[in-house]
Amino acid sequence: MRVVVVGGGLAGLVAALECADAGAEVTLLEARARLGGATFSIERDGLWMDNGQHVFLRCCTAYRAFLGRLGVSGDMTLQERLAIPVVAPGGRLAWLRRTGLPSPLHLANAILRFPFLSRRARLGVARAIRPLSKLDLSDPALDRRTFGDWLHEHGQSQEAVDALWDLIVLPTVNLPSAEASLALAAKVFQTGLLDHADAGDIGYAAVPLQRLHGDAAARALEGAGATVRLRARAERIERSGDGFAVELEDGRVEADAVVLAVPHEDATTLLPDGALPQAHELGRLGKSPIVNLHVVYDRRVTELPFAAGYANPVQWVFDRTAGSDVGDGQYVAVSLSSAREYMGYRSDELQAQFVPALEQLFPRARSAHVERFFVTREQRATFRQGPGTAVLRPRTQTRVPGFYLAGAWTDTGWPATMEGAVRSGQAAASAVLAREQAPAVELAA
Repeated sequence: MRVVVVGGGLAGLVAALECADAGAEVTLLEARARLGGATFSIERDGLWMDNGQHVFLRCCTAYRAFLGRLGVSGDMTLQERLAIPVVAPGGRLAWLRRTGLPSPLHLANAILRFPFLSRRARLGVARAIRPLSKLDLSDPALDRRTFGDWLHEHGQSQEAVDALWDLIVLPTVNLPSAEASLALAAKVFQTGLLDHADAGDIGYAAVPLQRLHGDAAARALEGAGATVRLRARAERIERSGDGFAVELEDGRVEADAVVLAVPHEDATTLLPDGALPQAHELGRLGKSPIVNLHVVYDRRVTELPFAAGYANPVQWVFDRTAGSDVGDGQYVAVSLSSAREYMGYRSDELQAQFVPALEQLFPRARSAHVERFFVTREQRATFRQGPGTAVLRPRTQTRVPGFYLAGAWTDTGWPATMEGAVRSGQAAASAVLAREQAPAVELAA
């Protein structure tokens, strides 16, 4: 069976690899000169930087299995037990740690002892945990309102939202609670923190993302017999006989099945006629940006591997020194989710605001010299995960037999995360292989 996968992000890589592992003749087309999609690294002035700080949780089982298939599980770090350092101005440090108790008691101590909240606010957060865990994620009504509205109805103060709830919602849904879909925020808390006590243990790459994803996937695909074509931009996909023709600038590729794994904004121009009747509505998924600041100091300013900021514009900061060849210095990356207000700032303007902000959190930075400061911006980091998006996210299978969709923006049940992207690739590969085995029973979407 000839399968063409259009798009070399995580979703496309997973779909291509699983089809190739099953014996299909796979061609993967990627418009850029590298694989990895939205998770990649760049080299600037001798420093390797990830375009953004991507993390995962222990509950991200599909993503972790993907890393295992690539043979790079040893290149990631996963906490033995959830522990989030939260730093306030002046360097005051608090920890959100889980205990060995079963869920939801594993978080009780962390919430009830959190020093940046009043006793009343801490008790209020604790009381909201149970009703949050009981929300029915299959209820479509959850996607018609914001998480912020739900928090308000359950007695959560703005103090609690700023200090705790948004600490989790911002980096996972890429919107603050006041704008985030209740359905997606509830998914984060239920699956990521409450269903199992160890679900929220945090993991992250110990090497540049390009090495972890793109380079490792290229080796795996070659080993599985797949063909990878870089700088091969698909311009049109049409039905051709019982299959498809993918038109490129310099030719075409024939296929029995196609997996389209590109961003939703790009998918609309590549869909075959009739594949997705509501394709014009994909634009309503919108976009939400992320800005990352890369700061290299001439000395170490913190011993924390990562931390969340409190009462400070720094949302999250990560130590990225390992493997960066900065000598005795330290390279830290600041991740700013839902960063619409910062997209238009110049690099020097961001430096003027955030270097002092880092000094507030890490007093040792006041005596350090900033040797390098870079900014990376992802205008289309995720779709905008507010209310009303669930009905816009299409399923894997389309109305054209043999043509499938993949991407974190499709209907995975997850927010736009690496786990969601991998799961979408798995679903597409399963649909392709099921069609090969029993094409006569395939149903239109």
